Amino acid sequence: MADKPVALEDRADGGDGRRYAPSTARNREPIRDLFAAQGLTAGDVLEIASGTGEHGAFLTDTFPRLRWTYSDIDPAGRASQEAWRNAAEHDRLLGPVIIDASSDDWGEVEGKAWDLMVSVNMVHISPFVATEGLLRGAGRLLKPGGHLFLYGPYARNGEIAPSNAAFSENLQSRDPAWGVRDLDRQLVPLAEAAGLHLKDVVPMPANNFSVIFRR
Repeated sequence: MADKPVALEDRADGGDGRRYAPSTARNREPIRDLFAAQGLTAGDVLEIASGTGEHGAFLTDTFPRLRWTYSDIDPAGRASQEAWRNAAEHDRLLGPVIIDASSDDWGEVEGKAWDLMVSVNMVHISPFVATEGLLRGAGRLLKPGGHLFLYGPYARNGEIAPSNAAFSENLQSRDPAWGVRDLDRQLVPLAEAAGLHLKDVVPMPANNFSVIFRR
């Protein structure tokens, strides 16, 4: 996976190394509100595929009891995450570290029990082995009672919104290993095998879902 970093949209550069993704501007407030509603407002957070780093910066500014560690396989993403960490007015942004989600060895983050793991818009733009590894990693590294938060488009029991079906076809034209996954048929069985149970699925803007698993 590490030889194929991905960004499906242009990411603006603010001039200080911090990059900005249009999708984050659209979804960060709904995600913030979901975190508040679900009580995901304190503890040690490991983000997988942190992208520009905006979510960690925004959510730690909003929730002062979150301590957030960035990770990515993409050097450009890690550079932006480092810039967001350096610009923060607090010391609760950490990393970035290099994590290949498809691996069963996540390096320096192994051996720590995490309160929350987060992955936004990764599952559909990576090979499915990355999702399999992500769920195994959550089962391995989350504290008992800890949560895995996923955000993105999903099918549900074979049903998919027309816009998500068209998006999935576009993704597969770029790489046959990508595509919108079926939450109930593909992810939930793997999550249960890793010791996670599906706590909640919340519809979000643009036919996306917030998915919360609990260990």
